[in-house]
Amino acid sequence: MNIIEYTEFLVKSLVKNPDMVKVQIFESEGEDPIIEIIVHNDDMGAIIGKGGRNATALKTIIQAFAFVNKMSKVKINIDSF
Repeated sequence: MNIIEYTEFLVKSLVKNPDMVKVQIFESEGEDPIIEIIVHNDDMGAIIGKGGRNATALKTIIQAFAFVNKMSKVKINIDSF
């Protein structure tokens, strides 16, 4: 399982519209890769959570996955459409 599949699995298990979840990775030379998580606007509350707890937990788990798989540190960006 790669980091994209893992991130999709985590996010889809939190939202009401799992078919609307899109995860992409953007890599540029000399910078940390950016994982872009896009969810339906109705699901932003579930992803962010009370006081940002869910978003912080997601970021921590994804960073840990990257570390365990000997990847460089990743940045995570969460957005809606």
